[in-house]
Amino acid sequence: MKARATLLALTFLIAGLGAGAREVRSINNGWFIKPLAKNQNRDKYVKVNLPYTWNAEYLKGGTDYNREAYAFRRRINIGETKGKRHYLHFEGVNSYCDLFVNGRFITSHKGGYTAFCVEITDFVQPGDNMVELWVSNAFRSDVLPLIGDFVVCGGIHRPCSLIITAEDCITPDFYASPGVLVEQVKVGSKAASFKVRTLVSSSAYEGLSVRTTISSPDGKQVFSGSAKAASETVIAGVLENPALWHGRNAPNLYTVCSELLRDGTVVDQVSVTTGFRSLAADPDKGILLNGEPYPVRGFGRHEDVEGRGSALLEADYRTDVALMLETGATAARLTHYPHGEKMYELADSTGLLLWTEIPLCGPGGWQFAGYIGSEELRLSARENLKELVYQKFNHPSICFWGIFNEILYSDGKRYTDYGDPVPFVNELGTLYKELDPSRLTTFATCEDEGPYLGCSDLVAWNKYYGWYEPMSEAEAFFDGIKEKCSPYPFGISEYGAGASLVHHADSVDLDASAKRAFHPEERQNAVHEQMWSIIKQRPWIWGAFVWNLADFRSNVRREGDTMGMNDKGLVTYDRSVRKDAFYFYKAEWTDEPVLYITSRRHNHRTSPVTGVKVYTNQPKATLYLNGKKVSEKKNDGLSRIEWKEITLAKGDNEIRVISGKGKLEDRVVWTLE
Repeated sequence: MKARATLLALTFLIAGLGAGAREVRSINNGWFIKPLAKNQNRDKYVKVNLPYTWNAEYLKGGTDYNREAYAFRRRINIGETKGKRHYLHFEGVNSYCDLFVNGRFITSHKGGYTAFCVEITDFVQPGDNMVELWVSNAFRSDVLPLIGDFVVCGGIHRPCSLIITAEDCITPDFYASPGVLVEQVKVGSKAASFKVRTLVSSSAYEGLSVRTTISSPDGKQVFSGSAKAASETVIAGVLENPALWHGRNAPNLYTVCSELLRDGTVVDQVSVTTGFRSLAADPDKGILLNGEPYPVRGFGRHEDVEGRGSALLEADYRTDVALMLETGATAARLTHYPHGEKMYELADSTGLLLWTEIPLCGPGGWQFAGYIGSEELRLSARENLKELVYQKFNHPSICFWGIFNEILYSDGKRYTDYGDPVPFVNELGTLYKELDPSRLTTFATCEDEGPYLGCSDLVAWNKYYGWYEPMSEAEAFFDGIKEKCSPYPFGISEYGAGASLVHHADSVDLDASAKRAFHPEERQNAVHEQMWSIIKQRPWIWGAFVWNLADFRSNVRREGDTMGMNDKGLVTYDRSVRKDAFYFYKAEWTDEPVLYITSRRHNHRTSPVTGVKVYTNQPKATLYLNGKKVSEKKNDGLSRIEWKEITLAKGDNEIRVISGKGKLEDRVVWTLE
């Protein structure tokens, strides 16, 4: 049983414990909401189930969305209270909330992408109790994110639960962490040394002890240790010849179980999963996973799905992870905020390396981009960072802690000076390393990185050659920036181009700026082909992240075929269509046979002479036009085969390509008008 998973589960008792056993109840169903601005007695509450956001769609007729406040309330029958402690755990309430129990204020929380957990023992009574939250996603200068190129959905947009424990317990309210933190001290192929920190809450520690056991991926117990209980009980040990967590090659997971005993009787227990691995970075070799160079390539991802916004279901996480794995991706950048717990669990079990970051993000070249603001905002950022680290501490998939995205400083020309962000960025980088020295830190910038060098282990750039900048400048930039950033390894945190399924072009110019209203799919294809060609020739680039896995909403976007949509995804907003470039990466990154005709949606042609291009990892393929063989051609080494000048007939034309003695086949119909 995994402690993280229990927060999503229905009510259960931990097997083998006594009457004081921990109980975790899902309280996702049966909530009632109404806008606080209309909170008069005559207004009725509307019933909803969680996760829920009032921003699942844009407001009708535009690209705006409500940034307001709602009241959420629900009755909870707790049963008997004697000898028990009660906690409320919310995985994400966006972006600010006040919590009340039975009409009494309990706490507030800033930030909608990290969890919070609070004890309510002194505020509840046997039987029914009223829980109420006032939730707001209105702009506040002391809550992250201040602004960004995405929608900040308001609501209780992640699951919540009631946790009931005995009076002595492994505390669930230390930054809403699981209360059991597995620290990796030194990991190698022959031995993995560790410390397990179990956080205990009790009014009398005399007679309390902690027993920690570890089970291997095949379920065998490989470690057991005990110690007298304290508020932080540390049990250290060494695993001989560990089965290392090695990304997609071997995502080996161990189960760590801490039991709290009172005079020899177990009164509480928490189990977590983790994986043992070492991380390092080399300016010339990139990321070293367990001492070996490991390719870090994948996608940025936003939590935004058509019809649900950021109130995702488990199926949504599974869909996105499956899409990434299908391409052969080895990593994901969770932008620009901590994502839901299910994403980390799936990455652990499938071997995806994760970059996860706090929502300290700027808006590129807009005003107040470098705004760090008041001490209240800095305090909120520090708290979000601590919550992120402690809540996700045990996930082996997390390899990179992100400090910021596109927080700019004044250049005296384009960007307004609202305060120097560099000292605070350095502080956050130091804080990450103090809390967790085992992982690498990084940041993403779109302007001069110079002032930020030294705040993190790694450097990364958001660069859109072929879209905002001429593609002809890309290679010179990447080669020059390697030396400029030295000795810090350099990576590409974002690159890509927009693509509409209904916009098409016979040719594109990657040195000309992209048009705001015209996003042909062929341009996205060409950008990714050229950018990946540059990246794959430079193994010293520590990581490369396509922007983005899927289209997502942004109310600042007025472009493409849909207003308010960032269409740089390789999959559509509803996840129903994989764009052409998706198959380019699938052909480049996997051994699974791929044969895919590009520009298939450009099916109404006006020019009789056209080209045919396929993405394939096969050595050669044969083209047939209207049933007649044209020619066989070889792969160009970038997972492409092209026939330059093919003449279409009036009306419908069948384009058919086969490979592998007919085992692979793809066909489309293009109509010449």
